[in-house]
Amino acid sequence: MKDARRSFLLEVPHEPLAAGLAFLRHARFLLLDDCSVKIHGALSPLTEQQVWSRPNDATNSIGNLALHLAGNVRQWLISGVAGAPDKRDRPSEFAARETMTKAELLALLDITLAEVDDVLANLVRDLETTSSDKPLQREINPQGYPQTVLDAIFHVTEHFSYHTGQIVLLAKWQEGAAIRFYNDGELAGRA
Repeated sequence: MKDARRSFLLEVPHEPLAAGLAFLRHARFLLLDDCSVKIHGALSPLTEQQVWSRPNDATNSIGNLALHLAGNVRQWLISGVAGAPDKRDRPSEFAARETMTKAELLALLDITLAEVDDVLANLVRDLETTSSDKPLQREINPQGYPQTVLDAIFHVTEHFSYHTGQIVLLAKWQEGAAIRFYNDGELAGRA
């Protein structure tokens, strides 16, 4: 697991980047170095039962949200952008009840995000090779909806961030102060 206490901000690049490259840089950071760290940190103190606990029947468990994130990012980026077969069973992501351990859920997310990072790294190479943002304008059809590659990546990063917040909230609801990402004293010294 990455260090959950590290800064969740990107450092300024040494040289200005083209817009497409800057966008991909931030998407990769958000998925791998921000959301992933927060999900690992949020799940760390939880029991297996807490990972699958639901506050009520209309609310997903952390386990369901983790399965949903892996399914969504795979469908939109690994299948939609990179062209891998789309085998997603979205309803099963929400119907699951204690089907995987916490370690298995985290491993699934890690493996999926590593594959996503390969997709995004290939796009970076395409942008650098073509000296153009044109690869981000290619039309794809995740879930049958026409999108550009850029729109799909934007959707996935926003969606991933949104559900990461839900996971953190559900974890804090159960474990409170055991889940911390920032040193408020250190942040106060930066003001």
